[in-house]
Amino acid sequence: MTRIALDPFVRDLDGESAALRAAGPLAEVELPGGVHVYAVTRHAEARALLTDSRVVKDINVWNAWQRGEIPMDWPLIGLANPGRSMLTVDGADHRRLRTLVAQALTVKRVERLRAGIEALTNASLDRLAAHPAGAPVDLKAEFAYPLPMNVISELMGVDAADHPRLKELFEKFFSTQTPPEEVPQMMADLGTLFTKIVDSKRANPGDDLTSALIAASEDGDHLSDEEIVNTLQLIIAAGHETTISLIVNVVEALATHPEQREKVLKGEIGWDGVIEETLRWNTPTSHVLIRFATEDIKVGDRVLPKGEGLIVSFGALGRDEEQYGPTAGDFDAGRTPNRHIAFGHGPHVCPGAALSRLEAGIALPALYERFPELDLAVPAAELRNKPIVTQNDLHELPVKLGCPFGHDA
Repeated sequence: MTRIALDPFVRDLDGESAALRAAGPLAEVELPGGVHVYAVTRHAEARALLTDSRVVKDINVWNAWQRGEIPMDWPLIGLANPGRSMLTVDGADHRRLRTLVAQALTVKRVERLRAGIEALTNASLDRLAAHPAGAPVDLKAEFAYPLPMNVISELMGVDAADHPRLKELFEKFFSTQTPPEEVPQMMADLGTLFTKIVDSKRANPGDDLTSALIAASEDGDHLSDEEIVNTLQLIIAAGHETTISLIVNVVEALATHPEQREKVLKGEIGWDGVIEETLRWNTPTSHVLIRFATEDIKVGDRVLPKGEGLIVSFGALGRDEEQYGPTAGDFDAGRTPNRHIAFGHGPHVCPGAALSRLEAGIALPALYERFPELDLAVPAAELRNKPIVTQNDLHELPVKLGCPFGHDA
């Protein structure tokens, strides 16, 4: 089996994903830092593995970890061994932690955030409208980033004053280019910041998920401080990064498919279809680390060996022709059915999927209603991915807003 080295600079994610699919349902890959794992690249096989009890989150199962080959300054150590949380445990422990989070992220509670999301969206649009006419705007920095960060912070009870430090640390956390000597300190700084947030909520609880986790622990659910801190970090990291990329990727997709954008603006294609097709076609998450095989597992005509690590290559399986037919590589906002698994599948499916869809479903229609002439300010080929192998994340999204709706040119 030929090993495919994932590009730490993510210069051609589509080409890399195609190469992974061509390698078969299970590909051997090299992660940045020379770490070898396997990648599942096809939809059906991914669904099966994500519900297979023989594939676990316990890093102690990993042969390379047991052999001492994974250094603590590996740039991706925070994604493979981020401490005890619902991301890193299975079975009863996972159900216990996930239940607490699910109780706070019910459809009803998420829906209660609607008015706040609408207000934040309108405030961001007002700021965009104040930019000089015709001047390019980085839509990611000015619109796609602030909205989900503010929403997830409200949900978790994080003070806005902590946002700049969170942004700085998460940039290092996800990047493959963080110098190894800075990794241990970055991880320690994240722990310190989230411990401070938890301590603040313990002293002054509010109507937020962090306070709910603390209260559950005090009511006998026996969450350790480590579990609370790591769960807070996990939800904030995943809760804003995915939505940022989703909003950015929708704008890019519509800009590069103007005939479909026109149908959306005329109401011939619904925004739900646009969002779901973007999740499939240009998924926010490229590769999810990492699970480990407790025994040899047959995957198609290949075998995932016992003790080896597994990543799920969502960028590859989102365009799997065996699942989506010969048009799998096309962006089609009217595609139906569209049973993608961009938010995962099985017990570890993303608990914030409903929130991400709600945010995108409010922000995007409002953005195009205000700025129907919105278009890229540079050719799409000039857009650059950040050096993050787990997230499909652009450095910036320069756009031309055009005239706001209702204003003369």
